Amino acid sequence: MSYQAVDGADYMVDEQEMEDFGHEFEEEVYGGDGGELGLDEYNMLTRVTDTSAAQARKGKDIQGIPWDRLNITRESYRLTRLEQYRNYENVPNSGESIDKECKPMEKGGYYFEFFHNTRSVKPTILHFQLRNLIWATSKHDVYLLSNYSVMHWSSLTGNLSEILNFSGHIAPAEKHAGSLLEGFMQTQISTLAVKENFLVAGGFQGELTCKRLDKQGVSFCTRTTYDDNAITNAIEIYDSLSGGINFMASNNDCGVREYDMEKFQLLNHFRFPWPVNHTSMNPDRRLITVVGDHRDGLLVDSQSGKTVATVVGHLDYSFASAWHPDGRTFATGNQDKTCRVWDIRKLSSPVAILKGNLGAVRSIRFSSDGQFMVVAEPADFVHVYSTKSDYKKRQEIDFFGEISGVSLSPDDESLYIGIWDRTYASLLQYNRRHTYGYLDSLL
Repeated sequence: MSYQAVDGADYMVDEQEMEDFGHEFEEEVYGGDGGELGLDEYNMLTRVTDTSAAQARKGKDIQGIPWDRLNITRESYRLTRLEQYRNYENVPNSGESIDKECKPMEKGGYYFEFFHNTRSVKPTILHFQLRNLIWATSKHDVYLLSNYSVMHWSSLTGNLSEILNFSGHIAPAEKHAGSLLEGFMQTQISTLAVKENFLVAGGFQGELTCKRLDKQGVSFCTRTTYDDNAITNAIEIYDSLSGGINFMASNNDCGVREYDMEKFQLLNHFRFPWPVNHTSMNPDRRLITVVGDHRDGLLVDSQSGKTVATVVGHLDYSFASAWHPDGRTFATGNQDKTCRVWDIRKLSSPVAILKGNLGAVRSIRFSSDGQFMVVAEPADFVHVYSTKSDYKKRQEIDFFGEISGVSLSPDDESLYIGIWDRTYASLLQYNRRHTYGYLDSLL
């Protein structure tokens, strides 16, 4: 991302590109402080509770918004959001150009079903362009950023617990070469990754904090760089070719760094001509997708760091990428409002150009079985595409609020969506729909 985007103290809640749905909604519908409603009625209407699948089937809004008691319908307010939401662009008019060129794929898919909206879980976002802050390690276990804390939510027990608190002093409990034994003070977490038994958090000053979830304390702390332009934009944890677990950090100093997670040693440091916003490792561990502050994306050899191919077509900067489990297909997400799907056997043109409704594609996730691709916009919409139908069928998940991240559980049974908002912050859970044909024969 451009350095100017992270300069200053207002990048969090008051960043002008962040749309505070709850605040704007209350201003328009209630008059901000209740207006003519009276304070008691206003407080009652804005009191938001959890929503279960059973309640949603009976007509309750999944976010608990009492549309039937308001002077505006959900449909009308949706049109207002579509008209007024401001998509952030580094390249002027990139989104408008896409709007003229292509239309969204038709809706109609129904792959995940609403299960629960949890209001006690309040995801937050520290930078408006970085939205990889929700990670599910099982269908019941979710890790997320909430202000200065990394939290764990269990949908099975309903328990929310703090894993790490970065508001004070964080220091490593283990000794590893290169680790900063003095640790960090008041780390501002920009990105997060959790897989299996490991958690890695990246900070605004190039900090990396690593923790084993089955051990007390922090395992490793390091600062990737002391450059002014040091923000850690993305982290990916993956199984290495040697059988261990590695992670890769993408930084605004134009660097991509690979570490092992046994001794926490730096294995590779690749440099690029522009800030790197996201990387993703190919399933066979031979190629890396690299995207950043450039219209083009790169395919890079994972051993040498040399560029082996360039993908051309996006009109703005990219902040998301992901590989299909087949190892041949990958996707890139861009501020031009598109997700583009590519096949390494024919990179001259994308397999599909998938346009969003509101704004940039900030997160992309393929399901472990390869049947679905989940694409998150910055707010209000998450799209689930069927790969079997060549991305021509999609389920549109529609709500209100900024998206802090999306995550599929490793078994693809649960899809979690983090919503950041002053009033309506929550964690949405959708469960995989199944058709059991053998049961029908018994009826």
